[in-house]
Amino acid sequence: MHPVLVFALTFAALWLASTAGSWLRSRTPDTGDEQEDLGVILAATLTLLAFIIGFSSSMATNRYDQRKIYEEAEANAIGTEILRADLLPPEDAANVRKLLGAYLNQRILFYTNQDETKQAQIDQATSRLQADLWAAVRGPAMAMPTPLAALVLAGMNDVINSQGYTQSAFWNRIPIAVWVLMAAIALCSTVLFGYRALHSKHAREIALVLPFVVSIAFLLIADIDAPRHGLIHVSPQNLENLAKSLGG
Repeated sequence: MHPVLVFALTFAALWLASTAGSWLRSRTPDTGDEQEDLGVILAATLTLLAFIIGFSSSMATNRYDQRKIYEEAEANAIGTEILRADLLPPEDAANVRKLLGAYLNQRILFYTNQDETKQAQIDQATSRLQADLWAAVRGPAMAMPTPLAALVLAGMNDVINSQGYTQSAFWNRIPIAVWVLMAAIALCSTVLFGYRALHSKHAREIALVLPFVVSIAFLLIADIDAPRHGLIHVSPQNLENLAKSLGG
């Protein structure tokens, strides 16, 4: 889900929950003891909400860092295989380097493209290039089964495996159950918050504070967790630097 949509839905739901809390308070007799007990419950609920938001933010950040690490690993694997291609016969080496250059361009597009339709095309092109690359090194390795040929074959295996690790990292998102739990705690907190804030001089303004702050937190978590949406995403700087060093 797009982070901006997460923010809009969260703010609307929490504002309604806060309003519902104020409405319930207006229909309930006021007692001093109840206010004190409610304050304790609200503090505990907000503490739990802060904990689950921090936990979710940590999960999203770890996944973001993982995607950055795999981008660097891809660049290293491709760069190493380009150098190892020199161990093949000249004609085979030129073919492998050409295919790796095209493959490198597709991997850069994988990170920079935000269109889901084009992403499917990029994935198909990547799969075709992987098959071509494997065939390009398998033939010489079978024709000349030497340790040097095996080294080139192993390097190509690393190139293909690194793409698989990256794809898994992009699929690895915060579980839906965590979002549901976080939303449930946020709704309970805002209902209690609206219930408590009714008698304030600025009750309407105060009732907007918690929904807005929590919605911002949800927006940040969703932005970090969404690899292809929002403002925070992994830049393929290592792959782009490799392409520049190759004259691409």
